[in-house]
Amino acid sequence: MNRRATLAMTVTALLCLAVGLSTSDSLAQQRSLKEQLVGTWTLISSHQVRLDGSESKEFGANPKGIDVFDPNGRFFLMVASADNSQIASEDPSKATFGEDGLIVESIAYYGTYTVNEEVKSISLHLDASTFPNQVGTDQKRTITSLTADELKYSSPGAVSGVQIHQVWKRVE
Repeated sequence: MNRRATLAMTVTALLCLAVGLSTSDSLAQQRSLKEQLVGTWTLISSHQVRLDGSESKEFGANPKGIDVFDPNGRFFLMVASADNSQIASEDPSKATFGEDGLIVESIAYYGTYTVNEEVKSISLHLDASTFPNQVGTDQKRTITSLTADELKYSSPGAVSGVQIHQVWKRVE
C-alpha cells in the first residue's frame, strides 16, 4: 500500500469517527423529556403566586426538599421549611399549641408519573400524601426549563388558584 492510499484511508477513518461522534452527541441531546427528568433533585427555591399577583413563600425563605423520579414511572417528593424554630420537646406529639404550626410546614407525597413530551408537562398521580385530601388525585407540573443540572416547573393551582413555582438542582 502506498503512502497516498494509507493517508486517504486514515483521513476517511477519522472523518467517519468524527461524524459518528457528532451523531452520538446529537442523539444524547435528543433524549426524551422523561429520560432527562429521571434522577434525584434538591429544592433551590419555591414560591407561590396568588390570583391577585402577590407572592408568598409557604415553606419560608430557605426551603429544603427532594424530588425523585425513577425510570419506571414512580416518584417521591418532600418539601419542608428550613426556617422553623425547634420545638421544646423531642417528642412531636408533645408540641405546645403555638408549636404545632412549626411541624406542619412540610409536605410529602409519592406515586406514579407520566410525561407529556408535546406540552412539556408532568402528571403526578398521588398514592399517598401527608395531606390526606391529595391521596388519589392527579397534579400537573408544567416544565418551564430543564437542563442537565436544573429543573424548573410550575403547577397551575387548580384548586386554590395559587401557582407554585419551584427550581430544583440535580443531585450528583
